[in-house]
Amino acid sequence: MNEPRRRGPIARVLVGIWDAMNFTRRLIFNLLFFALLLFVLALLASGESTRPLLERTTLVIAPQGRIVEQYSIDPVSRALARLSGDRASVQVQLRDILRAIEAAKDDERIERVYLNLDGLQPSGIATMREVARALRDLRESGKQVVAFGQAYSQDAYLLAAQADEVYTDPMAGGVMLEGFSSYGPYFGEALQEKLSVDVHVFKVGEFKSAVEPYILDAASPEAKQADLYWLSDLWQRHVADIAAARGLSAAQVEAGIDGMADGIAALGGDFARYAQQQGLVDGLMTRREVDELLTERGVADDDAPGGFRAVGMEDYLAHVDRDGPVLNPRKPQVAVVVAEGVIVDGQQPPGGVGGESTSALLRDALEDEHVKAVVLRVNSPGGSAFASEQIAREVRALREAGKPVVVSMGHLAASGGYWISMDADRIYADPSTITGSIGVFGMIPNFTRALDRLGIHTDGVATTRLAGAFDPTRPLEPDVGRLIQSSVEKIYDDFVTKVANGRDATPQAIDEVARGRVWSGAQARDRGLVDELGGLGDALADAARRAELEEGDYRVRYVEKEPSAFARFLEGMSSTRMGARLLGDGALARSLAVRALPEMEQHLQLFESALENDRGAPVSTMAYCFCGIR
Repeated sequence: MNEPRRRGPIARVLVGIWDAMNFTRRLIFNLLFFALLLFVLALLASGESTRPLLERTTLVIAPQGRIVEQYSIDPVSRALARLSGDRASVQVQLRDILRAIEAAKDDERIERVYLNLDGLQPSGIATMREVARALRDLRESGKQVVAFGQAYSQDAYLLAAQADEVYTDPMAGGVMLEGFSSYGPYFGEALQEKLSVDVHVFKVGEFKSAVEPYILDAASPEAKQADLYWLSDLWQRHVADIAAARGLSAAQVEAGIDGMADGIAALGGDFARYAQQQGLVDGLMTRREVDELLTERGVADDDAPGGFRAVGMEDYLAHVDRDGPVLNPRKPQVAVVVAEGVIVDGQQPPGGVGGESTSALLRDALEDEHVKAVVLRVNSPGGSAFASEQIAREVRALREAGKPVVVSMGHLAASGGYWISMDADRIYADPSTITGSIGVFGMIPNFTRALDRLGIHTDGVATTRLAGAFDPTRPLEPDVGRLIQSSVEKIYDDFVTKVANGRDATPQAIDEVARGRVWSGAQARDRGLVDELGGLGDALADAARRAELEEGDYRVRYVEKEPSAFARFLEGMSSTRMGARLLGDGALARSLAVRALPEMEQHLQLFESALENDRGAPVSTMAYCFCGIR
């Protein structure tokens, strides 16, 4: 067999030079190509964003996905999700919606606001009430608001009800008011009987029900009693808000819900006509008919998507920022730090709450000489007790340094979410905020029986009774259980004492309203856990007053990690019509779009956290609440 002929040294050098030149040629070509592509896209995006904002323009507010306090999905994934139509992964910030509505009130170029709520995902009742309040103020300023939805969920309808005119599709439309519920999966039988996994629970408080899904097959009587109490308060307020917005009585709205089955049957199954009959919508129209209505009332624009002169919310905010005053970096600031999501130990990216990372943001506000006061915006069910205490220490440090701290509770500020709030100078909550749940628990799954069934056993030696005692493959000794329960009780006592100190109350008084019990914001105010009922704007104004700042003499700044320039560019491109045409139908956007985790993932993550503990403690003590509306 002939061996391949080897090249000589000169030939090898020449080939190497050629390969290097070829590689360099391709690299330069690719760099030039992408530079040219970005340049063209930038020109297109710039061309759209600089289109003048003319008189008699309709502001279109069409939120896609969930309304959040802070983005939890990175900008690139968010842009790709918007382009691919993946609503589950698209988010819109509450602050942006409120800012657009506030600016439109006094903007003579904006003739009316068009609400398109088809893409809105459930975002929390307190969040919806904040937007509804802003829309109500907009109407009172004299601006017309028109709402359309192919069909309305009961939380999206709260926004639509604030409009002067509400329309829904004649075929697929309707308003589904069904009431609030709090149901969830229970794994007790699956874990203990099917999988032979024993879950050892250590808690304080008969109402601390976050552990119940892992040990029971149904909610305890105490959990049902407490949940129905706060859920009923939220529902009654929701009905009252809708009734007031539509000029109805709460009894009329409730009667329409109770008689829905008979009423719709009498109309031949027509949900849309039933909604109109009940006074929930003003007319039945297709989207095209609503566009034609807005064209008649406004200014026709053949180049616009709906045929009428309009500006989207993102483009409108770009105009507001460009036309507004130049920001003075030396101007006094009221800083906003967002704590949204489960509280965990260590570092978390934006949109999450980490004991280290969120504390660092508060320290940044402390060390910035231009920050005169801080608003901590909380939307969290809690999590790690230690991480919660880390954040609370930074709140106390700010106050000790003479910088006021005001907490603004969003949709949810319970358990650990309350822990990080309790030391503020003032706590604001919406009446429908879900809060309280002052309690802690620990949980240790044990797999001894499960492994026995497989013929796997653990054995060995140890130098003390505690060595290896927390191994989940060995039976849990009673003395170890007593040790953990003592630790949990101590942390609960610390929690209650800290709340009492922050709220100027006795530990005994706090214990009576604690023990893991959940309250609405209004109920919490009545029990001394919240100071005032109000939204983010109220909290910002309070913080400014405490820092002796006059209106107009300060600016509000969110303390958070800024996205990269490329990420901002890509997200800006995705919000333009040209960007959507260029990229929206591409396979790249569809293949890279992210998917949201299912809701059950929260239960699995909490169960997993019981097995992991990076701090070396015997057990992770949690201040967590499964208290959302499901």
